[in-house]
Amino acid sequence: MKRHFRCRSGSQELPFIRLPSTLEVDLPGSSLFNMAASADELLLPRLPELFETSQRLLDEVEVATEPSGSRAIQDKVSKGLDLLHKAAEMLSQLDLFSQNEDLEEIASTDLKYLLVPAFQGAFTMKQVNPSKRLDHLQQAREHFIHYLTQCHCYHVAEFQLPQTKTNSTENHTASSSMAYPNLVAMASQRQAKIERYKQKKELEHRLSALKSAVESGQADDERVREYYLLHLRRWIGISLEEMESIDQEIRILKEKDSSPREVSASHSSLQERPPMKPFILTRNKAQATVFGAGYPSLATMTVSDWYEQHQKFRTLPDQGIAKPTSAEIKKAAQQREDQEEKEDEDDEKTVHRMREWDDWKDTHPRGYGNRHNMG
Repeated sequence: MKRHFRCRSGSQELPFIRLPSTLEVDLPGSSLFNMAASADELLLPRLPELFETSQRLLDEVEVATEPSGSRAIQDKVSKGLDLLHKAAEMLSQLDLFSQNEDLEEIASTDLKYLLVPAFQGAFTMKQVNPSKRLDHLQQAREHFIHYLTQCHCYHVAEFQLPQTKTNSTENHTASSSMAYPNLVAMASQRQAKIERYKQKKELEHRLSALKSAVESGQADDERVREYYLLHLRRWIGISLEEMESIDQEIRILKEKDSSPREVSASHSSLQERPPMKPFILTRNKAQATVFGAGYPSLATMTVSDWYEQHQKFRTLPDQGIAKPTSAEIKKAAQQREDQEEKEDEDDEKTVHRMREWDDWKDTHPRGYGNRHNMG
């Protein structure tokens, strides 16, 4: 943090001097300014406080039951982004991480500060503003890429670094030109997601076992280091998943922006086209008069109109047929009754004849009266 001071030595006024807040400069009457700078530094939050507060806010936002667009959630999101921005500036000033060193050279308590860009990406994804959604997605993608690049350089875990913007756009144009999807790539992506999900569950289980000991300060340096490394590997999986969803959403938003232009162009081309004359799908007019136009004609009257018209001219199916009189109905009923009685009498005679035949067979065995073949 830089400060500008105007110093006076007696009646002489010195020009503006840019001084770092952590340096002491021997100038005439500068002890008061050093005391003010040290007081300001005591009021500023330290890097551990910034990190822990932003991590707590992120946990609260993740488990909140309120809508993501509510005022309370958005206030926490903006506050978390502000704190992480200050933490990132402090890390850049301290030059805490370097690509020339290995992971073993980083102190165990400093490993957690590698999560700052990942937290920035997570908070950026929580912002709700439809007009700036594309900008927020691109900013979150940059934060996640920064975090994954750092973890890949330090060999925190074995994973494939996502493509940059140029490579992803070229790959998208190449894949869109293909007629059929790459089934092998889709199967490999599905398998990778399953593996990441299993690893995430295992990491969360191990983190829950170490969390109480690390937060209480009872864990040794080795367990503290393991705890923060597990956090880094867990956020690698989260960042890879977020990168996939961000790329898909960016593609959808870009297509959405380009679709209204295409629709307006198609509407203008349709309006400029002259109206077409109706035509009949037949060889000639004579054929059209015999076989019709080739499609059902429109209705010319309702069903009620058709019925009233046919009833008026007495051309309905039930009109013109003489109705039977009451005497004829009675005669037909009597004939039906006589027929039923006759059928009942015939049934009684048949039953009587069958019974007599059964009785005769009981008294006359088979072969009775055959005297010709007797020996």
